[in-house]
Amino acid sequence: MSPAPPPPIPVTVVGVGADGWAGLTAAARSALASAEVLIGGPRQLDLLPGADCRGERVAWPSPLRPAVPKLMAEHAGRRVAVLASGDPMFYGIGRALSEELGPGALLVHPHPSSVSYACARLGWPVEETEVVTVVGRPVARLAAALYEGRRVLVLSAGAATPNEIAALLCEQGFGPSRMRVLEQLGSEREDAYEGRADSWDRAPGDPLNVVAVDCRRDPAAPGPRLGATPGLPDTAYEHDGQLTKRHVRAATLCALAPAPGELLWDIGGGSGSIGIEWMRTHPSCRAVAVERVPERAARITRNAAALGVPGLRVVTGSAPAALAGLPSPEAVFIGGGLTAPGLLDAAWEALAPGGRLVVNTVTLESEAVLTERYRRHGGDLVKLAVAHAVPVGGFTGWRQAMPVTQWSVTKQALPANEKDPQT
Repeated sequence: MSPAPPPPIPVTVVGVGADGWAGLTAAARSALASAEVLIGGPRQLDLLPGADCRGERVAWPSPLRPAVPKLMAEHAGRRVAVLASGDPMFYGIGRALSEELGPGALLVHPHPSSVSYACARLGWPVEETEVVTVVGRPVARLAAALYEGRRVLVLSAGAATPNEIAALLCEQGFGPSRMRVLEQLGSEREDAYEGRADSWDRAPGDPLNVVAVDCRRDPAAPGPRLGATPGLPDTAYEHDGQLTKRHVRAATLCALAPAPGELLWDIGGGSGSIGIEWMRTHPSCRAVAVERVPERAARITRNAAALGVPGLRVVTGSAPAALAGLPSPEAVFIGGGLTAPGLLDAAWEALAPGGRLVVNTVTLESEAVLTERYRRHGGDLVKLAVAHAVPVGGFTGWRQAMPVTQWSVTKQALPANEKDPQT
């Protein structure tokens, strides 16, 4: 019997702070000194002394993430050490390596993260501090974290980020917020400066910085106050009338039951409100809005950026054809085009057992379709009616909005020998 092959050599991942080599533990230094290949950003590689770290130095290409599997394959069988900023498993390269190689293939030496340093300098409890990264992501993401009295730390993309944050705070009605920029945390060149967003006039400083925001909303700011739960005011959206109204929207999100990390298909996106509020429930929630009208698709993109979820994917096209090739969802919402041939079947087939489907309609024709599917698959079939108080002469009366018929259902697993009745 031939001997078993030796186990693969684990990839060492070392977190490096702004203090460089001096701030590393003895174990981390030993791992870097013995590595045959050192992979990292140019700034990180320059922090390593050549006399102690003699391995081949490889700088990450751009974009970084697609290069991970190629570089790991090229240097398989060698002692590889990867450099990361701070804690490699906190918005760092450690995640990409773990997903590519598996968590058991890594040996991680963490360093205090910039968040730990910043909270220590500010006296903010880490567990009560919201963290938003704009490294490789739009600054517009910050908008979803802005609430009166909230403390937010922003991981900057570079020297220009503080000015971009100040501008966004003013646009969102948070001009009175205090900003504190902390540069080169943990190094001998550490520095900090602060001011109000609405009077921010600092020139760009050090590119290695984080920005602390103590959120304060201007009481005189125009626009509605936005809460953390579904059912934002209708005036929060730019729309042409194609908008799931506030109270129905809140009930729809409740039926969709978003959970962290899940993906939603919002078919017939209109103004994007369902997908946007799905994503606002948790930073890891994802959504794809499918809209056939290009002007409305562009409007969805603008609404998503304004409401802090610029990662919402917008597909311009008619369903069901536009659904081809999309990643499988955990939930599907259909808010328009229900009578399009094959649409409801395509949405149902896309869901795995446990997936949720929610459909809203206001027409008798579409209601008949939902009634027939309700008989097949069960779920909940409800009629949502909302009335608003309006002036009636010198008095007040009720104005009834069009009632909405809603079908919500969870797809059940079928026995192996049983065929889906829809087919």
